[in-house]
Amino acid sequence: MQPGPRNLITDVAGLRVGNASDAALKSGVTVLTADGPFVAALDIRGGAPGTRETDLLAPHRLVPQVDALVLAGGSAFGLDAASGVADALRVQGRGFRAGPASVPIVPAAILFDLANGGDKTWASNPYGRLGQAALADARADFALGSVGAGTGAMTATLMGGLGSASLVLQSGVTIGALVAVNAFGEVTWPSTRAFLAGALEIGEEFGGLGPLAARFDTAEPRARKPGAEGPGANTTIGIVATDAALDKAGARRMAEVAQDGLARAIFPAHTLFDGDLVFAVATGDRKLPEPGASARMAIEHAAAVCLARAVARAVHAARPAAGNLLPCWCQLAAG
Repeated sequence: MQPGPRNLITDVAGLRVGNASDAALKSGVTVLTADGPFVAALDIRGGAPGTRETDLLAPHRLVPQVDALVLAGGSAFGLDAASGVADALRVQGRGFRAGPASVPIVPAAILFDLANGGDKTWASNPYGRLGQAALADARADFALGSVGAGTGAMTATLMGGLGSASLVLQSGVTIGALVAVNAFGEVTWPSTRAFLAGALEIGEEFGGLGPLAARFDTAEPRARKPGAEGPGANTTIGIVATDAALDKAGARRMAEVAQDGLARAIFPAHTLFDGDLVFAVATGDRKLPEPGASARMAIEHAAAVCLARAVARAVHAARPAAGNLLPCWCQLAAG
């Protein structure tokens, strides 16, 4: 398996990602969309998720496809980003027909970045505007690190960010991941620059340090970011995608297995203080290879690998900004 040409989730043909950031707010929005509706599903493992329109993603629900997915900062306020995206998509004529209206389906998930040092004294909720700006920015090539939903994100010891990665299987199926990392846990081995996901690194995509023979000297979590143990004060929210023809049940299974990628890259993951969740997207452009069960297993495994790599790439790409409460990975001393 090798990354696609961009090493981004948009190596899955037809997908586009847009970011909108507000430096003063230290927050932002990331939107994934495509030219037409796509299959989507969801798996939630964290104890404090924040979501919109996610119940309809269950395999037994009526709605078969969605028009966009939104990852946003701002805690509950960030859910308004999906309203901005839906409004803009409606103007474009996207969505299912309901009498004279078009109704876009835009599930969303948020992370908590209200205690990250940014100016949160807005007079009116800014996330609807940021959602529309992110949708307008949607493209195949997009930035990683301190942008979009990852603008002010933090991990236990370092600034977090927005990450992405991809893989192309021997069958030709492409898998990609997109993640906003705002975790309670750590992403590097203690007192080192080496990432927990180092054994999965391809080339030098997050520093070229590779695997490290190291251990944690305690099983106790060591979060140093402000308010880390508050309800919903953290969250890693992500999307895995493939061009394989999966139905909602198959996509749901891909999301479930992809959660293993978070556990490989973050210590600890899926805590009561996190709202960790993973969306799954299937565009259906490529017929599922035979034999079906083996092909699905390969896709699910690749999704977990991509998500772990995307977590490391998010933190690796974060850059210093005024008011940051934690250092960035690039500020750590080599050696």
